[in-house]
Amino acid sequence: MVLGLALGLALPIAPAARAADCYADYKAKQDAPLKLHYGVLALNGACTKSDATEEAAKRLKQNGWTLLQVLSVFDATQLDQRKTNAGPYYLRF
Repeated sequence: MVLGLALGLALPIAPAARAADCYADYKAKQDAPLKLHYGVLALNGACTKSDATEEAAKRLKQNGWTLLQVLSVFDATQLDQRKTNAGPYYLRF
């Protein structure tokens, strides 16, 4: 009985936890030769544009890219609409 109650209480929490996921879309570049890309990444920190800028810049730099701009931060409900445009840079970094 207690287990059933615990499971029943946990179910309404799950959708709220998914809504807390945060993502950012960005533009980045490499030099010599010049390469540009648009990408989407999942954020580990706070879901603000300034925190996303800091986190994205660090991750991209580790992979030889320079962040040009974080365009927006958003939750999982807006993730799929960016998948096609991001191509191979969809959740890559």
